[in-house]
Amino acid sequence: MTGHKTQWKLFKLFKVLLLTFILSLTLLFLVATVRTFTFDVSAGLHLGKWENTNTIAPHLTPQQKKDLLANFKAAIQIPTVAFTETNINTDALREFDALLRRAFPKVFSSSLVKHETISNYSHLFTVSGTELDLEPYMLLAHIDVVPADEADGWEAPPFSAKEMNGFIYGRGTIDNKQSVMGILQALEYLLERGYTPRRTFYIGLGHDEEVNGLQGAVNIVKALKSRGVKLQYVLDEGLAVLDGIINGLDGPAALIGVSEKGQATVKLTVNTAPGHSSMPPRETSIGILASAVRRLEENPMPRLFGYGPERGTFEHLAHRFGLPLRFIMSNLWLFSPLISRVMERKPDTNAFVRTTTAVTMFNSGVKVNVLPPHAEAFVNLRIHSAQTLQEVMDLIGSIVADERVKIELVNGFDPLPISSYDERSFGYQIIKKTVQGMFPHVSVAPGICVGNTDSRHYKDIARDIYRFAPSWFKPGDPQRFHGVNERISIKNYEELVLFYFHLIQNNDVRKLPSPHSSQHEL
Repeated sequence: MTGHKTQWKLFKLFKVLLLTFILSLTLLFLVATVRTFTFDVSAGLHLGKWENTNTIAPHLTPQQKKDLLANFKAAIQIPTVAFTETNINTDALREFDALLRRAFPKVFSSSLVKHETISNYSHLFTVSGTELDLEPYMLLAHIDVVPADEADGWEAPPFSAKEMNGFIYGRGTIDNKQSVMGILQALEYLLERGYTPRRTFYIGLGHDEEVNGLQGAVNIVKALKSRGVKLQYVLDEGLAVLDGIINGLDGPAALIGVSEKGQATVKLTVNTAPGHSSMPPRETSIGILASAVRRLEENPMPRLFGYGPERGTFEHLAHRFGLPLRFIMSNLWLFSPLISRVMERKPDTNAFVRTTTAVTMFNSGVKVNVLPPHAEAFVNLRIHSAQTLQEVMDLIGSIVADERVKIELVNGFDPLPISSYDERSFGYQIIKKTVQGMFPHVSVAPGICVGNTDSRHYKDIARDIYRFAPSWFKPGDPQRFHGVNERISIKNYEELVLFYFHLIQNNDVRKLPSPHSSQHEL
């Protein structure tokens, strides 16, 4: 009898556990379903009525469109290439300086604008506002470009600015002369029409961003620091309008970068005794190092999807996905592990999931019949927002796990702080308002930059840093970034000029309108 009672108690306990499990699953399903059809981070809190300001209409005449295109083409035709920190085409930079002065006479002659040359080739503009109690902001862009060789498969010479099928081809069209010229062209048109800003703002044009900005951006920041300048926000290059890039998303999305990944360059070294290739040991220096490299590639850094700004990206865009993706995106608290496993399958989405590891250089050997006494490899890592540089270095040590391999940090820095992007974030909301004013059908969401920009040097003087330019990227376009056939449509460049034209004026509000809740978020 005792055995039957025990079995009966176990059976009742099993029923209770099973019922609890079923109820829990049902509750989870109900919560997830409700979130799917009611949860919309981007619309959960709307701003009230914006402050009325006097705005100048953005109408461009046919002649102005012709002139702005000619200025832009001239900029692309100047090969301002930065090869290394010590090898930059300074002749081209001087030529570019002359172009700016010729193309934008109002900017360089206006009493409202103070221009300074920094480190010989970078530019700092101070545009004085009428209300000095308003905290200033800053627009950034960079003049230098990465190298380009027509032999790599360009459809047009990379510094020709050739016009084909409504596009301008050339190095710098999307990185980043479209912003350099767009910002100054917008300011030129505003000054021509008698514009005077309420809020002071700065424009910083670096000349060595592609080689870390150590002369341009760093010294611009030093100049501003010496004057006690504190910035409301900074807007630099970074993310763009993605159209057809995000699978399953209904319509284009403008992603505003609220942070960027950290970076590390790590050197792995193996030293062994030299010898003759006819009497090789079981492992040569190359073999030891190759094994270490293989372990790094076979053991990627941990998945961290959902612990950085990428979570906000999907939550803000969830309502623009169809089922079943909308169900998944609205419930990242439940499905983050699933999404991260899917995203890590492709290199372009894997970059959002973790700290990436790329072996970029491998050097060894002096002669075909000599055992190499020295072997070295360089590894470039882009660090996820939820990790630190030190954590990454510790993981590399545990993965390599070989005392014969020396691990050395060449250079690196932690991920940048995550800038605010809620309804009280002045810079984010001004950028968002400008985007939606120009492109009402475009969704806006925060994002993470997987590359690095000059803006990282401004973190000590800026409350928030954002990374965005309204360049439109369709499928295949992201590969043009630092690649072949870099291009921008003529229409998109005109839009870019108008974006900065509106953005500068939108910043003249004293403060954001008060938010009001239109629905409750779960």
